[in-house]
Amino acid sequence: MPQGASNKKKYTYVWVSAVILVFGIFTVVEITRKLESGSIRDTNRMTGSSLEDRLSYIVINGERRRVPQFKLIDQDSSLVTDRDLLGKVYVVDFIFTTCPTICSKMTANMAELKKAFKNDDNFGLASITINPRYDTPSILAEYKKRWGPEIEGWHFLTGQRDSIFDLAQKGFNIYVNEEAAAPGGFEHSGMFALIDKRGFLRSRLDRFGNPLIYYRGTISEAEGVNDEGEPQQITMLKEDIKRLLQE
Repeated sequence: MPQGASNKKKYTYVWVSAVILVFGIFTVVEITRKLESGSIRDTNRMTGSSLEDRLSYIVINGERRRVPQFKLIDQDSSLVTDRDLLGKVYVVDFIFTTCPTICSKMTANMAELKKAFKNDDNFGLASITINPRYDTPSILAEYKKRWGPEIEGWHFLTGQRDSIFDLAQKGFNIYVNEEAAAPGGFEHSGMFALIDKRGFLRSRLDRFGNPLIYYRGTISEAEGVNDEGEPQQITMLKEDIKRLLQE
């Protein structure tokens, strides 16, 4: 082989090696950056499924979001706090008994959840009124009878109006508002929050890899799939409750 051709080949090898080295360094740096930011999830290569399928935590400002502290009174006039619910998987929603719109559907879906796990003492529900001036413990007791007098482990909670609004808006980041023009005088989103046994907010990931955060409580499981062909979120919620109960 001519000397010039040999040198040219050597230069080509050196150039290719340099490109591979630079690319490798860039790849390592990028993987490190993603690991530090938490944007990479461990993956089971045998199944192709992400370990985050176990359910994501809700992370805000780099910290896993816990249920905020609260002290409320239930339909039996008993004090219920966030500490009392530790050790249980439970679902929280915000309703009011005179609601003329979405609350009936939400409460029916909550009753359906409790019936689905009626034999599991480690599952519970907490429905918090956003109209505590009217929804006294006795009113809440009557309301509960309409939806499942035999259902155990379902707390209908009331307390101070400002504390409840702070709990919803700042604690759970669930929208509620007192609005005279709204049906029944209140606006709210109809979302369900899922809490694990240690008091952390949990949810599954959507198809883009982002946490759902909350589950829509206004569409019943009987309505089948949604407009995008996905299961209704009550179906998803049942699946995710089961998974958390097994953790």
